[in-house]
Amino acid sequence: MPAFASVVLDVDSTVSGAEGIEWLAGKRGPDVAHQVARLTRQATDGEIALESVYARRLKLIEPSEAEVVELGRFYERRLAPRAAEVIGELRENGIRIVLVSGGIRQAILPLGLRLGFTPAEVFAVRLAFDEEGRYAGFDDVSPLTTSSGKAVVVQRLYLPRPVLAVGDGITDLAARPAADAFAAFTGFTYRPTVVRGADHEITSFDQLLKLVLA
Repeated sequence: MPAFASVVLDVDSTVSGAEGIEWLAGKRGPDVAHQVARLTRQATDGEIALESVYARRLKLIEPSEAEVVELGRFYERRLAPRAAEVIGELRENGIRIVLVSGGIRQAILPLGLRLGFTPAEVFAVRLAFDEEGRYAGFDDVSPLTTSSGKAVVVQRLYLPRPVLAVGDGITDLAARPAADAFAAFTGFTYRPTVVRGADHEITSFDQLLKLVLA
């Protein structure tokens, strides 16, 4: 029997080497990029709550619909080595897999579809745009805009147990206790606070495969 029946995967710096919000901020010049990177780092390391910066970062950037589409292509270009193959192999072994991200749904969904996920297996935050494709807000009732949101989503999904959550940030670690265990993914970014709180540390998708099917 596999060690885990379900796997909850983060996207930014896990399934893909991209950090979506920082990539978008880079299009607004060095000042905005620096502000957003600082806020993101503080939230991901657990220094401040995600809900205190989510709206602020998007307001600083105000990403257009076209930029979000472009970001989706960037996510695909930065796909983690062996991610597609391992996700496919886990499915073949009967493992239930979902993507749960605090990132932008319109940018993450194309990557999810490419990896064989259905739209109902991809959870992220939807942005709104006006008729000209200008930023018009975000789904501010989504639990994924909060520090404990991943636990809320995982709990609502009633996934087959045991459940393994995988990601690089403090919000991924917070998926416990809704998830039975947490693996810190350090293939792109190493966050000491997250690794210290993790049950496992993995640097590649091949290691994930061994951990789940052990």
